[in-house]
Amino acid sequence: MSMQQGRAFSRRTALAKVGRVGIGAIGAIGGLCAMGGLGGTASWAVASPEPGLPMPAELLTALPGAHPLGKATMRFLGLAVYEAKLWVQRDFQPSRYPQSPFALELNYFRGLSGPQIAERSLKEMRRQGPISETREQAWLQAMEQAFPDVKAGDRITGLHAPGMGARFWFNGQRLADLNDPEFSRTFFGIWLSEDTSEPQMRASLLGQSAS
Repeated sequence: MSMQQGRAFSRRTALAKVGRVGIGAIGAIGGLCAMGGLGGTASWAVASPEPGLPMPAELLTALPGAHPLGKATMRFLGLAVYEAKLWVQRDFQPSRYPQSPFALELNYFRGLSGPQIAERSLKEMRRQGPISETREQAWLQAMEQAFPDVKAGDRITGLHAPGMGARFWFNGQRLADLNDPEFSRTFFGIWLSEDTSEPQMRASLLGQSAS
């Protein structure tokens, strides 16, 4: 077994252990956080998706018939950090997003460390309401253990399956399944909840005008 295969095996083993205690495999989800673990002030460059934008290969069967509803580029101190795209099916309703399947795709322009991103993800999730101390600690520990550092050119895709949980891919390779509907709802709420710290980003991803 190569060193790279060994690291992948260790990550899958850690994720499986998390799933057995009812939390699910969180995988690389911290890498999707709204601020990228950077702190400070972020800005968003808003743009409409190009017609005919190719769907990520991992979504062809996971979210058939999906199209990009909106996209935005997160910038920190003027530097592009990642571009976010929201993929939805035809019957998607922004006001009822937790009840609809959708996917969030992030393409990174800069490197970010896993531990920083995990902590920021949890902080953003707290904005939507109280999380029990037990669950909070378990989620943070799982993210710190499972989240890989990302570099420029890496891509993370997360799929929300209402009533079931979430699935994540890293550079098109299936990374983790999360059989925890509450976690999935709260995690993707980092971007789509009305309690998000980035309302302009939310409006852009949902194809709406920022108020």
